[in-house]
Amino acid sequence: MSTDAVLRELLVRRLDHWLPAALHRARRATLALAYAGGDATGAQEALRVVAEFADRLRGRRLTVLVVADDGTDLPARLGAAEAALPADVAVHLVPGGPDRLPVALKAAGAAGAPLLTVADGADPDPALLAAAVSGRPAELLLVTAPGRSLRPALIDAGFPLVTEVELVPDGDAPARLLGYGTGSDHGLEAVKEALWAVDEYAGVRYRDPADPQGRLLDLSSDPDLGPLRRELLAELARTGPRTVTELRRFATTSTVYRAADVNRALTSLLASGAVTRDPEHGRLGGDVSISAVPTAGSSA
Repeated sequence: MSTDAVLRELLVRRLDHWLPAALHRARRATLALAYAGGDATGAQEALRVVAEFADRLRGRRLTVLVVADDGTDLPARLGAAEAALPADVAVHLVPGGPDRLPVALKAAGAAGAPLLTVADGADPDPALLAAAVSGRPAELLLVTAPGRSLRPALIDAGFPLVTEVELVPDGDAPARLLGYGTGSDHGLEAVKEALWAVDEYAGVRYRDPADPQGRLLDLSSDPDLGPLRRELLAELARTGPRTVTELRRFATTSTVYRAADVNRALTSLLASGAVTRDPEHGRLGGDVSISAVPTAGSSA
């Protein structure tokens, strides 16, 4: 597999959760997919997912925008996938790259209703981000070259919850940076679960941009928690005592890890004496306060 294959699988997994929720919330929704000269077969996979929810589309209106280079054979392939869709789904193929998204979204009337935007190979252009955040609610999966964090641009654009991860393929293929912006805790956690559910034999590993050591992580439902333990200790050193709930939020927004990974990491840190808890006994619930033990920081 490749980073393109991983991104396609992530899109399919996200659509499985996003689409029924969007159709339940509103009578119209928009899915926008934009590709800058990369593998646009994700659009074909997305239409297949949409077809699986045909029974939930009755009385609803879903617009699918596909912005891609029209030099590919995508129109023919999308036409075959579109034939399986109900009349409630309108598919529009727009020639060009992600920079065409703002105009395409405005023409589709995407503002004010559920909107999921995927921009592959795009820069965090303010106009693109403003268009992507116009949905109610809005979600954005932005894929670009690594080098600078996407977090500041996504937060400034109006996405209150942001996470990012670097996809590093085996061999000489370039790494790619995936940023996700949303206003939904549920959406954020669903994306994190999808990240760790990707095929472990994909030939791709993750790098957490927040990890100063840049350690590569194998795809696994039970990932190595060493980097998370170090990042939790660093966060406690910066801020002082934090509740388990606050550390779970930190992990989901500021690291590649899931909220569920935090309790396992904290259990290990408590056992090693690197942190203490208040109260000392009982379930490791959300209101338990965690403090770092400075002299034990190296034990993680």
